[in-house]
Amino acid sequence: MATTTNQGVSDVYGNQPYSAPAAAQKTQNYGKTVGQPQLSEEAAQYYEQLKKKFGNMDFVLVSKDQKEFAKNNAASFANSFKTVVLIDEEKIERMARDESFRKQYEGIISNAASGISQLKAQMEKSGANVKGYGAQINDGGVTTFFAVLKKSNAEQKDRIEKKAQETRAERRAEKKRAAKKEAEERIHGKEGSREAEDEDTVTLTASSIEELMQKINDYTMAERSDMVMTEEEQQVGGHIDFKG
Repeated sequence: MATTTNQGVSDVYGNQPYSAPAAAQKTQNYGKTVGQPQLSEEAAQYYEQLKKKFGNMDFVLVSKDQKEFAKNNAASFANSFKTVVLIDEEKIERMARDESFRKQYEGIISNAASGISQLKAQMEKSGANVKGYGAQINDGGVTTFFAVLKKSNAEQKDRIEKKAQETRAERRAEKKRAAKKEAEERIHGKEGSREAEDEDTVTLTASSIEELMQKINDYTMAERSDMVMTEEEQQVGGHIDFKG
């Protein structure tokens, strides 16, 4: 990851350009980080207060040059205990010095925590297999929400898929692939959304709690339809003719 310096900061919040503090100090006490963020002493003290204020959230401090990397790798930060909050060093610096900016962004964090808490409760009732939730606090007061879902059991999926391949007609297989593709496009096709995945998880992102909820529901339904054979598929090749 690239090393962060105090030069070349050109980010703009509203109509006011942000300037990095002249004496940013590197420290090892930030907790979880992405890149090599550096905070002034004042900002470092405020950041500790912020983490205590929202003690039920898992903060990750992101250097200004690693914001996109953090967003694209959100799955690696998710956990089942706390909601993850990705926030960059520039916002922390300004929150430490600008009271109105601080109130605005603390309000954004508070709303994100409340929304994700409600979403988590509903998804637990639905049976969705979610590993963790999080939010990245972006420029301009925009929040990107994400959920990391565990994929279906690999062995079970392989077993059912193998049986389906042996029994289903090619026409039915083509129809299912087309339906699955349509479902994936519906989940991930909207502008600004993205899916990042590894071997065991898939990450869904959205610009609102409502959109994220819909994507989780759509993905879960698509997974279940891919895992469970229909009555028609179960009957194909499963009937034994005992007549002589």
